[in-house]
Amino acid sequence: MLKKSALLLGVALAAFLLGRLSVTEQTHGTATPAAGTSESQTSSYPSRPPAESAVAQAYRQKRSDLPVQGEGRIIKSLPDDTRGSRHQRLLIAMPDGQSVLIVHNIDLAPRLLDPQQGEPIAFKGEYVWNAKGGLVHWTHHDPAGRHPGGWLEYRGKTYQ
Repeated sequence: MLKKSALLLGVALAAFLLGRLSVTEQTHGTATPAAGTSESQTSSYPSRPPAESAVAQAYRQKRSDLPVQGEGRIIKSLPDDTRGSRHQRLLIAMPDGQSVLIVHNIDLAPRLLDPQQGEPIAFKGEYVWNAKGGLVHWTHHDPAGRHPGGWLEYRGKTYQ
C-alpha cells in the first residue's frame, strides 16, 4: 500500500511540475518558464525531432494528389515547360534535405521574377510522387473554382 501511495504521489508531483513548464520546440532543447515561474524552476529537456513534413510523408508513402504546404530554398530555376499550359519550374530543397520540383502554371498566375539559388520560397499546392522527390503543382488559383487554390511566396510577394 505504501509503494502505491508513493507512486501516486510521484505521478501527481510530475504532473504538477510539467504543468508549470512551457517547453518550446527549439533545436537546443531548453525549456522556457511559463507565466508565474522563475528560470530556476525550469529544467532542460532533449529536443524532439522535427515533425515530418507533409511532402516527406507523401514521398515516403509514394502518395500523390495530396494538398501540401511547405517551404524550402531554391536549388535551381529550370527552363519553362512549354508543352500545353506553360509552367515555370523550380527545384527546391526542403529543410529535411529532400528535393521537390515546383511546377507553377504561368498561364494562370504571374511568373516569379528572377528566382535566385539559395533564397527561401514557400508554397501551397498539390503533391505528386515520383522517384526524384516528387513535384508540387496547383500553386495558383483555379479560375473555375473547382480545385483548392495554391500559391508561391517569394521575396515577400504572393503569386497565385
